Amino acid sequence: MHEQLRPDEKGATTSTEVYHDRLLDLQTIWWKRLLPVQAPFRFDLRRLKLGRTLDIGCGLGRLLTALPDDSVGVDHNPEFVRHARGVGCIAYTSDEFLQSKDATPDRFDALLLAHVAEHVDADTIDTILQTYLPFLRAGGAVHMVTPQEWGYRSDPTHLNFMDFQALSDIARRNSLAVERSYSFPFPRWCGRVFKYNEFHLHARKGAG
Repeated sequence: MHEQLRPDEKGATTSTEVYHDRLLDLQTIWWKRLLPVQAPFRFDLRRLKLGRTLDIGCGLGRLLTALPDDSVGVDHNPEFVRHARGVGCIAYTSDEFLQSKDATPDRFDALLLAHVAEHVDADTIDTILQTYLPFLRAGGAVHMVTPQEWGYRSDPTHLNFMDFQALSDIARRNSLAVERSYSFPFPRWCGRVFKYNEFHLHARKGAG
């Protein structure tokens, strides 16, 4: 394992150039360039009709490109932010976002946290949510996505396995009402044999 690719309670290893390069290599491998592998995940995101979304931990922008044009990405890795901007997305580093015009209360219809929670400890994911929840309107959605077994094992920076119960616990601690949990793109048992199967949890912020 590369020294910079290891679990860290605060997710610091995912902010490095090494992690950016690894993810870029994985997402641009030849067979992923030939096959529309992201199409089912983008379709699933679009059908949720999230509205203007703040994509927290936007990475390379692969899901951000499927969201409405006025959606915004934020990531603590500046290399990811540069890449997301390069493909036409609105994206900020964490510090840049908090000083931007988009850091306005109630500005977004939804928060998306895709492949974030498994990288950090409980205190850190709660801090992340509490930082960005003020920018979500009352009644807005919070959608969380985490990998199932094989996907979890595939990344050396993963810290905690986050299943439906763990995601529900995050929602409960942060006063979010869980509306739905589901396995995607295949049934739950496929997560042991299919690397890209995911846990999804859809929750909602109270009306205040």
